[in-house]
Parts: sequence; C-alpha cells; structure tokens
Amino acid sequence: MSSNPWVRPYVLTGGRTQTNHQLYVHTLISASHFDARAASKLTPESRRLYDRVRLGPQSVAELSAHCGISLGVTRVLLEDLASTEHLQINEGAYDSPFDHRLLKRVIDGLSELG
Repeated sequence: MSSNPWVRPYVLTGGRTQTNHQLYVHTLISASHFDARAASKLTPESRRLYDRVRLGPQSVAELSAHCGISLGVTRVLLEDLASTEHLQINEGAYDSPFDHRLLKRVIDGLSELG
C-alpha cells in the first residue's frame, strides 16, 4: 500500500476516515489536465492515484486496486486531490447502481481476472 510497509493507513490520511462526498466504488474520477509541478509535490500514494487518473476516467474501485491502496484511504486521498482541483469527482455519472455500463465494466474486469 505504501512505499514503507510500516506506515499505517491512518497516517496517510492524517487520521481522517470520512469524506464530504459520497464516493461509491463506482464513482468516476477524472482529471482535466495533468500538472507535473503539482504532482511532484504529492505524497507517493496521491501521486500514484493522480498518475493513474490521467489515463482516463476511472472508478474509485479501479484506482484503489491498480494503485494498491486500500479503499478507505483511496477515498480520502481522492477527495484531497479534488479539493485542490487536481481531480474531478463525477458523482452523477451513475445514477443507478444497476447501470448497464457499470455492469459491463464489472463483467469485463472479471473476464480479465479469469
């Protein structure tokens, strides 16, 4: 999860566990641009998330899995990045938890695992 395995998750979030936004596992996160100067000042975990999002919009769960960061920590770090306008939280991207696009992405992801 961290570059140092002895660092506890609450240290990465400054002890925070709650977010102001409701970040579901299927909430899409995007970045309109990449700021290399700002990225160089981020923590390693935030930097991994920021680097990953520049590939295109991704769900909170995808970012957590690809970056190897726990879901709770991912949510807090993503909100921090959004508050500094590095990322956008697209809360309305999936109004229904049964959206066919989400289900297709889940099926595609499961197919990649098997």
